[in-house]
Amino acid sequence: MAAADPGAVEPVEHPSTARPLRKDAVRNQELLITAAAAAFSVDGANVPLDEIARRAGVGIGTLYRHFPTRDSLIEAVYRHEVDVLVERADQLLGTLPPDQALEEWMQLFVRHVATKRGMLSVLKPMLSSNASLFAETKGRANAAATKLLGAGVAAGTVRADVDGGDLLRAVGGICMSTDHERPDTSDRLVGLLFDGLRHGATAGSSSGAPS
Repeated sequence: MAAADPGAVEPVEHPSTARPLRKDAVRNQELLITAAAAAFSVDGANVPLDEIARRAGVGIGTLYRHFPTRDSLIEAVYRHEVDVLVERADQLLGTLPPDQALEEWMQLFVRHVATKRGMLSVLKPMLSSNASLFAETKGRANAAATKLLGAGVAAGTVRADVDGGDLLRAVGGICMSTDHERPDTSDRLVGLLFDGLRHGATAGSSSGAPS
């Protein structure tokens, strides 16, 4: 099968507009996105697509049926990573104290940045040419961070003068400025950032919580 133009951007259909997929097709799509995210974070955006299919345990034809271009696969991975961030924020707040939920989520965001960093050569021009995609995903991640910070402020375990955008820029900046081959460095610096978020917290006060 001839490969589609690798420079073309063909957005992935979303569940609200596409026909429902069969269970096996959904599973294959999930396997491909998971395999692609892992490959991009380690090997970059130009990892061969047949290698991604192999890691997912499917044929290259199956990959192209779901993702006709490399860009469409990268967009799907990027959207999926943001979906996970948003969903995990609610899950963590439902099972952990707010400050622990925030700490866990910040580490999850580190892994998100690692995947995004691997795709950056393709993702950056894609986001530049698709302002609505960037605005949507950035807004959702910002809202999740703001929710976690607000819960911590309300519980008196997180300082009140940091908003979601500040947090994402700080964690993202740490990850992008450190060696991707030394994730322990990013983890350590993010831990220091989290200690700073706790410093100056006022127990029992919710004044100044991010809106």
